[in-house]
Amino acid sequence: MLKSYFAAGRQIVTFCQFISFIWLFTACSSSSSLYDKTEEAFSRDLFPEKLKIKHARGFTITYRNHYKIVKIMSPFENRTDTISYVLVQRGTPHPKGFAESQVIEIPVRSLVAMSSLHIGLLGFLNAESVLTGMGNVKYVSNIKVMDRIKAGKVAEVGKDQGLNEELLISMRPDLIMAVGSPVSKINRYQSLRQAGIPVLINSEWVETTPLARAEWVKLLAALMNREADVNKKFSSVEKEYSRLAALTRKVKNRPGIITGMHSRDAWFVPNGNSYVARFLEDAGANYHWAKTSATGSLPLAFEAVYPVALKADFWLNVSITNIDSKADMLAKDARYGDFQAFKTGRIFNYNKRFNAQGANDYWESGAVNPHLVLADLISIIHPELLPKHQLFYYKQLK
Repeated sequence: MLKSYFAAGRQIVTFCQFISFIWLFTACSSSSSLYDKTEEAFSRDLFPEKLKIKHARGFTITYRNHYKIVKIMSPFENRTDTISYVLVQRGTPHPKGFAESQVIEIPVRSLVAMSSLHIGLLGFLNAESVLTGMGNVKYVSNIKVMDRIKAGKVAEVGKDQGLNEELLISMRPDLIMAVGSPVSKINRYQSLRQAGIPVLINSEWVETTPLARAEWVKLLAALMNREADVNKKFSSVEKEYSRLAALTRKVKNRPGIITGMHSRDAWFVPNGNSYVARFLEDAGANYHWAKTSATGSLPLAFEAVYPVALKADFWLNVSITNIDSKADMLAKDARYGDFQAFKTGRIFNYNKRFNAQGANDYWESGAVNPHLVLADLISIIHPELLPKHQLFYYKQLK
């Protein structure tokens, strides 16, 4: 009787061990088919489609099996810092050795955008649905974003010193995309980072060519695991821009151009290494300040621009505000009436897509559609090269 009892017990133990082995084997097989538990053991490449940065110089992307390393050259307070981010696939281990880097889990599901340009990036990828907050909800051109704002799906979080940190912490977005500029400070977002909300700096404005500026859309694609989509779409933009630029390469007649207006105490003109100067070059224009070696804008006195403006054939990019007529311009300064372009009516501003809210789509979608901007410029300066083109961002002032 006792022997039978012990024999039965051994059979039960053996059976339980067998079941435990089967369960452990199944669990291990299942886990290996999903994500390995340790970084060292992680061998699957989760990102078969990679991004290659051809034009932009302000950021880099490096791929590992289950995470990406992003480095951004971010100008703050007249110096350049390199800020690193680790983009980790959700559900996988955080890699070691990146104590100084911010970790962003991807794909990003909720985003707060601090610039209208960021709306343009989202629109390029048809990804407006991830937007949950904006610095200012007033100046928006994107219809999908406007609908989300009306539906209460996008909160206004303020900007600069008026940033509503309590609201942002309560929202807990996956990411805040901020603007990097000499007047910004990365420490401005320190408390949000301490609260566990990653802040990524977007510094597309440092780029010196239109395609480089537009290529920052690839950064957003990396955050959303949309490499395949952006590679295909950006390649199309790149090819069309190159095709258009080739049209003007051999033109002999290059009309003179001036841009902007005098504002307060200076007239800001694009420097020779700026993306605007590159637009003008690719459009077949003769730009007086093309030889200046700096980027960004060059502040000049009205008297320095006046002799150039007197003879310029075209006057472009008149004002970022909604100036709609030559009369509006004369109201600013009667001397504008002396300019040749004013007399001939060859004045064009980039505010055709300016809406009732005061938003200008040129500063949203224009940044990621440089081929459309270039087509407009060529159509204005060399209409014979694109006789059927209808202006998209620009309009002629009457």
